[in-house]
Amino acid sequence: MNELDSAIILSSVVAGAAPIVLAAIGETITEKAGLINLSLDGSILLSAMAAFMVSYQTQSLITGFAAGALTGAAIAAVIAVFSIYLKLSQVAVGFVLTLMTRDLSYFLGNPYSRIHGPQVLPLPIPFLKDIPFIGPVLFQHNITVYGSLVTIGLSWWVLYHTSQGLKLRSVGENPVASYARGIRPHHLQLIYAICGGLMVGLSGAVFSLSAKPGWGRPQGAEGTGWIALALVIFGGWNPVKAAAGAYLFALLQVIGIYFQGWFPSIPAQVFQTAPFPLMIFILVLMFASQQEYVMIRAHDRPWLKSALRFFSSSAPTALGKSFHQQ
Repeated sequence: MNELDSAIILSSVVAGAAPIVLAAIGETITEKAGLINLSLDGSILLSAMAAFMVSYQTQSLITGFAAGALTGAAIAAVIAVFSIYLKLSQVAVGFVLTLMTRDLSYFLGNPYSRIHGPQVLPLPIPFLKDIPFIGPVLFQHNITVYGSLVTIGLSWWVLYHTSQGLKLRSVGENPVASYARGIRPHHLQLIYAICGGLMVGLSGAVFSLSAKPGWGRPQGAEGTGWIALALVIFGGWNPVKAAAGAYLFALLQVIGIYFQGWFPSIPAQVFQTAPFPLMIFILVLMFASQQEYVMIRAHDRPWLKSALRFFSSSAPTALGKSFHQQ
């Protein structure tokens, strides 16, 4: 494989991972606040449909992205209200919503299936696009891809280097202590659930207006929500690691396409499904890394100990638990 082929593959990975990055970071923010949004898969589909439908009707990409973001935010708000104020199971509400929104997206989007509409055009960055190898990989994309890259650094900075990020993490770890210090856990959880939902909605809009323009069944966005949920765990509830997992998943998908040409005797379905069991295998490694006896056995193997430490993670202490405010 020459340098040109490598640049093409990495460029495809950066572009293909953009919607997954947005969804994974959005869910990371939500779960950092102590809430679980299991409606991601249906939310992405409904947001993709709404974004395409609105942009087609208005012939405006801006209104399309706004519709997608608001759709994701509205679904997240429903889960937040039901779990925060009505004390219902976040898991149960999320499952119901992901099934309902998935079917609703196909029902409402049927008239718009497989028709052409507005789509985001490439926007190469002057001068930077001409840098050898790096230019084609990072600076010859459209604005949605650039936005996903900026989101990674911005979310990390907000979470770990601002007072608002500290409050967010404190609510997810110990809402009782946060409340005692004058923070309103319910208020912050609702706000950050909606913020995470906005990013999930944007992820759906990126699918139908940029990554795989158009709407139809099966839509390329189907299944992305479950992958994003797995990537949050993979990333240890850290937006940078979650984004790295998204690029890894996209790489596995792109490599699978090349493998189909290199090994034509192997059924294409093998390469199409390979990224999913590989992600499951990585999650198993993460679970193993948290077991004390595994770390003891890895003590004499520095490389293994370092790998296990990288995969080790812990969920926010109050994740999925309802806080009863006095």
